[in-house]
Amino acid sequence: MSRRIANITLDNIDDLPLPCRHCVFWELDPVARSRAEETGAADLEKEAWVSAALLEWGSCGKIVYVDNVPAGFIMFAPPAYVLRSAAFPTSPVSPDAVLLMTALIVEEFAGQGLGRILIQSITKEILRRGFKAVEAFGDLQNSGARCVMPADYLLAVGFKTVRPHHRWPRLRLEVKNAVSWREDVEVALERLLGSMTPEGVLRKVGQAGNPA
Repeated sequence: MSRRIANITLDNIDDLPLPCRHCVFWELDPVARSRAEETGAADLEKEAWVSAALLEWGSCGKIVYVDNVPAGFIMFAPPAYVLRSAAFPTSPVSPDAVLLMTALIVEEFAGQGLGRILIQSITKEILRRGFKAVEAFGDLQNSGARCVMPADYLLAVGFKTVRPHHRWPRLRLEVKNAVSWREDVEVALERLLGSMTPEGVLRKVGQAGNPA
């Protein structure tokens, strides 16, 4: 069984699982996202975002392949590129951190350590770029808004709360702490990424305080 990791580019963006390929939850502000979805332009908007990020900043995501089959992905970027991040009540992301937008391991490849491989691949890259940490917004209610990771899973893999909130806390993982993990942390990571089910990616949460 061979594994390889590739940067997300316009050449392989179609390898993202559906409906993640069409999702622009993080890439656009709420108004622009609604407009893109209504007009059927979400695919083009996502391509435009990836293209701009690559040109201006560099790699903004990675895909892991198992025997040349896409098995999972992860996306990250400085908060200035992630327009949705400003809608969260626990913004802004710290200036020395990049934002972990979303990640997913395809169900049939769960339990193979791919989550660890993805996280460690981006933390090494982030460290080389001069950042000290990865931050993420967590969902304390695990409501099915799967573009936002469950906060309890983020805590289980080593993230620490840096700005509390009853619904959308902001959490942080120091890059140096992700270089090597114990086995129990790796198991928790697999649960985290396995929870990001594709069918839930575009769900909206109809509750007060929802940044959607």
